[in-house]
Amino acid sequence: MSADATTMNQGSQWADFMELTKPRITLMVALTTGAGFLLASPRPLAWESLVHTLLGTALIASGASTLNQVIERRTDARMRRTANRPIPAGRLAPEAALVFGLTLSAVGAFYLSFAVNLLTGLVGALTLASYVLVYTPLKRKSSLATLVGAIPGAAPPMMGCTAATGELTALAWALFGLLFFWQMPHFLAIAWIYRADYERGGFPLLTLGNVSGPRTARQMMLYAAALIPVSLLPSALGVSGWPYFFGALLLGMAFLGYCVAFSMSHTSRAARRLLLASVVYLPVVLLLMVADQAFRQ
Repeated sequence: MSADATTMNQGSQWADFMELTKPRITLMVALTTGAGFLLASPRPLAWESLVHTLLGTALIASGASTLNQVIERRTDARMRRTANRPIPAGRLAPEAALVFGLTLSAVGAFYLSFAVNLLTGLVGALTLASYVLVYTPLKRKSSLATLVGAIPGAAPPMMGCTAATGELTALAWALFGLLFFWQMPHFLAIAWIYRADYERGGFPLLTLGNVSGPRTARQMMLYAAALIPVSLLPSALGVSGWPYFFGALLLGMAFLGYCVAFSMSHTSRAARRLLLASVVYLPVVLLLMVADQAFRQ
């Protein structure tokens, strides 16, 4: 094999390792963690601590995504959406991916514990364990896995808060609740769009066996409705003011509106619109919260 071919092969392999980390999800984790840190941090802002927090959290998120794909490699191979991932496609050996995922996870947890604080490292380790050891295996057994998976998914902004303050404050729990309730319509929209694929993979999701979609729609509307008062808690806690309060209220009502629209049609098109709305809602509401606090200081 020529040197150029060897270099190309190594580059392709590194790209596959990077794909295991799910960069887009890791970026979202970093953004929500950063928002929690900014909202909870006293001024002047400790920029070095923020960088350490983002790096450690990103490592744990990357490790969790990698280990998830190691465990689900056989079910991934049966699903069109995931069959071309590095492990089921045969581009990476499961053993190599396992070592990679464990290394990222361990380094991330220790890094947070020593470079930030012990509480953040502990929350990160518990988040990782609940995602890999509870949520991932439960996905093949019960539709409740979606609800369980929302718990580690809601932890990043809480970790940002603990990194800034060294304790679990009311704000940390409020941000946890915000992400928890936001995730449910988001995940259910994805499950509805790819319900045939999930059925091939053997995942007993809420959307399966529910072709007309009323049960899925009710769950979406329930969580979106609960999200509205939860999203207003930062104003009640004095972290944000009236601009955020009214902005979050309008955003929450719009998000609920997309859930209602899905309930009226149960189409994949309506689910895709809801999914897009969820992707827009979260960064906008967090940015509004951070901006409102910044202008008040």
